[in-house]
Amino acid sequence: MDARNFTFMFYGFLAAWLIVCGYVISLARRGARLKKDLEDVKNLITTQATDSALEDRVR
Repeated sequence: MDARNFTFMFYGFLAAWLIVCGYVISLARRGARLKKDLEDVKNLITTQATDSALEDRVR
């Protein structure tokens, strides 16, 4: 194999690794956003449950 083939192989592997790394970063960001959304929903449910309990006590 000549040097030109190694150059193409290097750029091919570089492109593949960049795509894989970009995908992993994308998955990590989505996971973090989902975790935050889940916490928001939990807080909303807790707040609504607390509010309804307070309303029941007032009545």
